[in-house]
Formats: sequence, structure tokens, C-alpha cells
Amino acid sequence: MDYKKLIVLLSLGIIILIAMVLFIGPGKIISALKTANLYYVMFAIIIQFIILVLWNKRWSIICDSLDIPHSQLSLFAMTIVGLAVNDLTPSGRSGGEPVRAYLLSKDSSIKFKETFATVMGDKLFDTLPFMVLAIFAICYLMLYLHLSSTLFSLLMVSLILFIVVLLFIIYISINEEFGLKTIQWTFRMARRFTSKDLITHEKKAVSSLIGFQNSLKYLMKDRKLLIQATVISFVVWFLELFRVYVVFLAFGQTVSIGMIASVFLVSSLIGIIPALPGGLGSIDGVMILLYSMAGISASISTAATFVERMISLWMVIIMGVILLPFYGKDVLDKVGLD
Repeated sequence: MDYKKLIVLLSLGIIILIAMVLFIGPGKIISALKTANLYYVMFAIIIQFIILVLWNKRWSIICDSLDIPHSQLSLFAMTIVGLAVNDLTPSGRSGGEPVRAYLLSKDSSIKFKETFATVMGDKLFDTLPFMVLAIFAICYLMLYLHLSSTLFSLLMVSLILFIVVLLFIIYISINEEFGLKTIQWTFRMARRFTSKDLITHEKKAVSSLIGFQNSLKYLMKDRKLLIQATVISFVVWFLELFRVYVVFLAFGQTVSIGMIASVFLVSSLIGIIPALPGGLGSIDGVMILLYSMAGISASISTAATFVERMISLWMVIIMGVILLPFYGKDVLDKVGLD
């Protein structure tokens, strides 16, 4: 992993945050933070831990379906590390998936292609709730915020691109012929830029894809798993929105679930773009802007956003960084994160 690049990007994100604070006014933001009700903040932290437990439970039942041995405690630690890596690596919030799969493979002595299937299955179960949230949020933005045609068009294009990419990944995951053609095309393109012999790597990629597809298809046939995982996914998304609602209550503000869902959608789409780690600066700025457009003062919007991000982003990152050394310093390098 390129730690120098990570430090530079984190520094850039922090500089953006500092610029926003200076623009709004440090004194106003500090005054707003002082008004926060700590009981509500603690409640929001408890909600975040419940979300983490549910994420872990969903992954656990997927592992059970594929008969992959694991303990709840070790799986929870892997979940935290994976989430932290997702937030720290500017890779479209996908860097943590191979890390989780690698750690589970190492812990259970099961092949990586099988453990990676559990991680991808876990990821895919977030799709339906996200689509429902997206439709609801876009309708809300159209009806209540009266977005400009340009901003609305950008939002729609981002959502459509996300859906297209997601469907492409799903299709590769379940269609063996299409997946093989994609791998062959990828290696044909790679050979144009290198003289190295890639035959061994191509064969390994094909073998891994077939094993991964077989495991994922098996998961999709488990009806009980589908129901349990989907229910957990919807509950998690609701709790994510409720946590933000509670944070604003801490500042004496009542924000509609529709507004929170809209901000969540936009920030999630921005977080997919592989730019700054955890969308640092960009996500914060968009959240502050949208909440301000909803009629909340800039100082309260900024203070609430900082508290929310401290709970949902930085708390998880700190926990993950603490746990990561227990798995070895070279974990990120072994899964090829750079």
C-alpha cells in the first residue's frame, strides 16, 4: 500500500475541511458544538454499534450458508478492519472487500475465491435497499428542494452510472461465459502495454472466477439466507438514517427522514468516486450544503455533520487501525491495495 499517497490525500481532505470551517466561522461552529446534548450523541454511538453488529451478523449467516468456519468475535474484527480500509483507501469504497476475504481465508483455511464470494454476496445485499432509498430520495429532492435542472441531471447521471456498473458486476458474477470473455478481453488489452507472459495470471483469474461464481450461485439459491440478509440490510439502512436524525436532535433540530435520505444518497454516490479517503472534505461539504439548503443554519449543519462523521467514519477508522496490526502489517500489501 502506498502510505505516502494516503497521507497526502488525507492531508488534502483535512485542508478542505479547514477551509470550510474558516469560511463558515470557527467561533460559530464551536458555539454550536457546545449546545450538543451528549445523551443524544451517546445514543447515536450506540446505534452505530448496533449497525456494526448487524453488518457482522449478515456476513456470518452468509458464511454459515457456505459452511465456512468462523467465530463471531473474529468476524466482527474483520468487519471493522474492512470498513476502515474502505474509508482509508481512495478506491471507490471497495478496498476493504479483498481485505475481509483475505483475513477470513487466513482464519478459516478456506480458499480465497470462496471467502471472496461471501464478501461480494454481503455487498450485493445492500443493493435493493439502496435502490429503494435512491428512488425515494430523488422524488423528495424534486418535490421539496427544487434543484436546478443541471444539479438534478448530474444526480440522475451518477445514479444511472452506479446502477449500470453494479449490474455489470452482478452479471459477471453469475454468467460464466460473459465473465470469461471479460477476463480474456482484459488480458488482451494488458498485453498491448507489457511484454510479460500473462498466461499464468490469466489462468489463475479464470480459475478464481469460476470458483467465485459457483459459491455465489449457491448463495443465491438459499431462500432462507436471501430473506434474512435482505431484512437485515433494510434494517441497517433505516438505522443509518435514524442515527443522523438522532445527531440533529442533539442540536435541537428536527430534520425530516426524507431530507436525511436525500443527503445519504448524494453522499453515498460521492463516496463511490475514488478521490479522497472516506470522501473526506467532499462528502462533508455536500452534506453541509444540502442541510443548509433545507433551512438549517450553516453552523448547526457543520457541527452536526462533524459529529455524524466522527461517529460513522472516524470511530470506525480508529477501531480498524487499532485492530489491523493483529493481522500483520503486510495485510494491505498482500491484497494489492495501492
